Amino acid sequence: MDMNQETDIKNREQGAGKDPLAWEEISTEHIVTDEWVDFRKSAYRFPDGKVFEPFYTYSRRNYVVVVAQDTEGKFLCVRQFRQGIRKVTTEFPAGGIERRDGKEYGGAEDLSSEEALAAARRELSEETGYESDDWQHLLTVASNATMADNYAHLFVAKNCRKVSGQHLDETEYLGVERYTAEEIETMIQEGNFQQSMHITAWLLAQRTL
Repeated sequence: MDMNQETDIKNREQGAGKDPLAWEEISTEHIVTDEWVDFRKSAYRFPDGKVFEPFYTYSRRNYVVVVAQDTEGKFLCVRQFRQGIRKVTTEFPAGGIERRDGKEYGGAEDLSSEEALAAARRELSEETGYESDDWQHLLTVASNATMADNYAHLFVAKNCRKVSGQHLDETEYLGVERYTAEEIETMIQEGNFQQSMHITAWLLAQRTL
């Protein structure tokens, strides 16, 4: 059997399959597995017994999104190129939670080497040069339940203050902008704030601001 082909896979969560709507994963092929992503093709058995394939999924590490408000009441955003839609987007500071194995994937198996809040503090500081002592966790939610196994941890940070310059990774090219709440609402309505999980964080943050 090909080493990339896994057959007779047991359900990953104990008790999964007891729900009459649950599917049974019967085979998985790891199409691409490198330091960045685990991209898979799977076959599933439906509740009525039929088997269907392919279903494509991928594994990435968990990440954080920070709705950050400075001492003047404006919100910190970053502008960067997003290759998926091939556009420069405006969004909130965000980034991956570091893992003990150093990989960029593995959301379902939590090998985080830092707490989500620590990651949020680090990403805010690295991407914007701002810090905050007033944090609140908003929600932890599956990033894309149809295609991916990772989770987004959403935070709001208030009274952010500038303490340093940016400290970016070698693949990051970010511009920092400050916007009023009204400006962000306008960008969302006009389709110029295009990260769906960031919009979710924004809507949840309105309960606390």
